[in-house]
Amino acid sequence: MNMKHHKLMRWHVWLGWLIGVPIIIWTASGLLMVAQPIETVRGNHLRSEMPALAAIKPVAPLLEGRQTKSLTLQQNEAGPYWVIAYADGGKRRADALTGALLPPVSAAEADALARAARSDAAAIRSVTRFDADKAPMDQRSGRPAWQVVFDDDARFYIDADTGELLSVRTKFWRAFDFMWGLHIMDLQTREDTSHPILIGSAMLALLGSILGFVMLFTRRRRRKVS
Repeated sequence: MNMKHHKLMRWHVWLGWLIGVPIIIWTASGLLMVAQPIETVRGNHLRSEMPALAAIKPVAPLLEGRQTKSLTLQQNEAGPYWVIAYADGGKRRADALTGALLPPVSAAEADALARAARSDAAAIRSVTRFDADKAPMDQRSGRPAWQVVFDDDARFYIDADTGELLSVRTKFWRAFDFMWGLHIMDLQTREDTSHPILIGSAMLALLGSILGFVMLFTRRRRRKVS
């Protein structure tokens, strides 16, 4: 029994060297991710209330022969409008009162939309447009967007085609996102939660935990024998 316990202990030590770093990463990243409520992480406290949809008789938008996936009636401070989602993945907005297609969102309009979407009167530092394939890491919606950065470094992303608020990214959200990437061991896309490195590390950690649990009983039996 002593020999058996000794072998288990050696395996446990070697597994400890292999899984020590992943366990520290998982614990530290998990601790940071639960440090604040998820609503705060998402910047919900910075968002203003959406205006109620006006009571109107909307006019169907001009579709120009393109096949649509969905039509959604929305409203912002400028009034009601259609969001047209095309079957090919594109999007467009249209005036809900006339049905006329509206042009893409300008920088000035993105500025105004971000100010209206924010709950306080923070100053805007910059307004920058990004294509869908060149979007910053914290804006992974697959949509072209205007990045509106406020003085507190909060970033409001406005869809460049429809004017919708895609996301709000605070400083803490970006730290949270980095830790999430560490947690799932995918710092490149921060989306893949099932890959060989993560699965292998989890299996080793589980095996090490089981060995440690088994050693508790082999140690007790050795004491009884002695």
